[in-house]
Amino acid sequence: MKKKEMIKGVGVCVIAILLCCFLSQARAQTSTAAVKEAAEDLVKRILPKHANRFRVEIISSADGKDVFELSSSGKKIILKGNNGVSVASALNYYLKNYAHCRITWNGTNLKLPATLPEVSKPIRKESPHQYRYYLNYCTFNYTMSWWDWDRWQWEIDYMALNGINTPLAITGQNSVWSRVYKSFGFTDKELESFFSGPAYFNWFYMGNLDGWGGPLPQSHMRRHEELQKKILARERSLGMRPILPAFTGHVPPAFSERFPDASLKKTRWSTFPEVAILAPEDPMFTEIGKRFIEEQTKTYGTDHLYTADTFNENTPPSNDSVFLSNISRKVYQSMATADPKAVWFMQGWLFHHGRKFWQPTQIKALLNAVPDDKMVVLDLWTENHPVWNRTEAYYGKPWIWNMLHNFGGNISMYGRMKEVANGPARTKKDPRAGRMSGIGLTPEAIEQNPLMYELMLENVWSDEPIDLEKWLNSYCHSRYGKQSRQAEEAWQILSRTVYEGGVLPGGPESIITGRPTLAKSTGGTRPAKNYDPKDLLPAWALLIDASKKLKSSEGFRYDLVDLTRQVLVNYADSLQHQFAGDYHRKDTAAFRRHTARFLQVMEDTDRLLGTRKDFLLGKWLSDARSWGTNDAEKDLFEKNARNLITLWGDQNSRLYEYSCRQWSGMLRGFYKPRWEQYFAYLEAQLKANKEPDQKAFEAGIKEWEWNWIHGKEVYRDQPSGDAVATSFELYKKYYPAISTLYHN
Repeated sequence: MKKKEMIKGVGVCVIAILLCCFLSQARAQTSTAAVKEAAEDLVKRILPKHANRFRVEIISSADGKDVFELSSSGKKIILKGNNGVSVASALNYYLKNYAHCRITWNGTNLKLPATLPEVSKPIRKESPHQYRYYLNYCTFNYTMSWWDWDRWQWEIDYMALNGINTPLAITGQNSVWSRVYKSFGFTDKELESFFSGPAYFNWFYMGNLDGWGGPLPQSHMRRHEELQKKILARERSLGMRPILPAFTGHVPPAFSERFPDASLKKTRWSTFPEVAILAPEDPMFTEIGKRFIEEQTKTYGTDHLYTADTFNENTPPSNDSVFLSNISRKVYQSMATADPKAVWFMQGWLFHHGRKFWQPTQIKALLNAVPDDKMVVLDLWTENHPVWNRTEAYYGKPWIWNMLHNFGGNISMYGRMKEVANGPARTKKDPRAGRMSGIGLTPEAIEQNPLMYELMLENVWSDEPIDLEKWLNSYCHSRYGKQSRQAEEAWQILSRTVYEGGVLPGGPESIITGRPTLAKSTGGTRPAKNYDPKDLLPAWALLIDASKKLKSSEGFRYDLVDLTRQVLVNYADSLQHQFAGDYHRKDTAAFRRHTARFLQVMEDTDRLLGTRKDFLLGKWLSDARSWGTNDAEKDLFEKNARNLITLWGDQNSRLYEYSCRQWSGMLRGFYKPRWEQYFAYLEAQLKANKEPDQKAFEAGIKEWEWNWIHGKEVYRDQPSGDAVATSFELYKKYYPAISTLYHN
């Protein structure tokens, strides 16, 4: 009997094992099928008319590294990868290097030849980077404030095509926070003064401000929650691991009333009112952090990657090592209590921004309190101000090399091409680099300077430096769909001028977007350049000449408008120097002549920018209004949109013009009227033989700016006119005068 029972038991075990194996294999097949389907769907979205000419296959990773393979079989192009991102990268590699096509924010060329070029020799690429990070908190407002699902869907495909696998994902957090704080007894009324308006979410998330631009409608919270669910589902289907927020201590203004014994500290950022930060040592800190992760996971799921930034542009109250260690330990514990697999992604921006405070002792204290395998540090601005090389590569933590590039969404041709082409590969091989585990893009805004982002993303599948001259020629061919000697020469010139970089941070603004002044810079406007403006003229002439052959290319049309814009606003800066000198010499006739030219340049530049959807104020405003469910919400969102790109805060904000935009509508409707008022004021002072009172003028113009923010005038949200014809017209009009000015 015992023998029979034993045999029976063994049989049951064997059946159970076989069943487990079968189920495991079935799950693997289902998972592989889902990955394949997601990748095939991407191919269909990118190339709806040609998708049947490609075949997708899922392969294994290469010792944990992402890999793709590209080959031909008969009339089919075979795309192989270990996940959707790898397959998409194979597709993008084929489009750029075989079909001479390219997909960017500012112009896409997908004119495939009738017969697809064969991949004569199979291609295999392994990424040397575990993490390929994307986005900055600020990007979600300076660019993405008004994005709908269609725009997000395009961006996620763009991420996958370029190998991004760890994107920041902070959309839709307000509804989660609302439920968390309501679970502690807070009411909607108490939370009204907490949640910011939709153009200021990221500074709210980072604990810089409360309520500015609000109150936030409940409808917007609900719609953003649904949007985030779509974003995360699509990113995960392609094999990405989105990074979600965690708790850093920012609590509602009413927190001290509900919890009078809580340990709170007040911090102030810029000119905004103080916000309440719950001390990490307070027992409620871990409880709130735990409850947030649990609610967020319930709503959005998790990939166990979290972002949290303590002391964002705020100085800690103490530099004591024990104090700083306790803070980071508690922040991590608030994640790990809810998710033991939690990995903390921390921006290293504070170590640059607060460099005097964050000495080696303080940095070590903050980082070493968290296990090395539970934290990844983002070296946020590596192409300009690396921190890794003065922190012993962050004392054992994995870290990521990033290109920040853009601040505030300012429009300017700019980049550090040589460093971006060589820096990641050089650093990866540097024995001092420690655990460099990835590369990334951390711009405050996107949808400009596409060349720099395409160049940086070339590093995703290579650990070798990029040959810039060769790459630039290939970039021109794939961007424009045709080879052009003139275009290639123009870009070689641009690589030595606007894209040379230099010591100045970020791209230079133009004085036309600054609050009017006779000085060379003003407020958030820094027109100083890393190059001589006259050196752009040959590149301008070459692109104008290339337009005969390339005028049908969307990428070319954008580039021609952008370069024409840059030349014109540089000229405006020179004119400002002239009329400032005229004024100081009290030469009224010359002052009037140069100010008239200055205003005419602004008017012509506005018309030029109006030919491209990339440069329209009206689109930014109409997109903002589209999120409103009634007139009051539409007006609130438009006010948010106007405020962010002008004063930023209230009338006395120190951040005015930080997010200035050279856009059609902005020049004609905001910047030009300001300068006209200034010129009228200066002429009146000249006539009265009085010195100008800059402070008095600014006090008055602040009121005008504030009224514009509350305005309702409508700006065109669709392009008008021909980009090439308008550029050619302005070239003929301005080239002789600009050339004469620079050479004399």
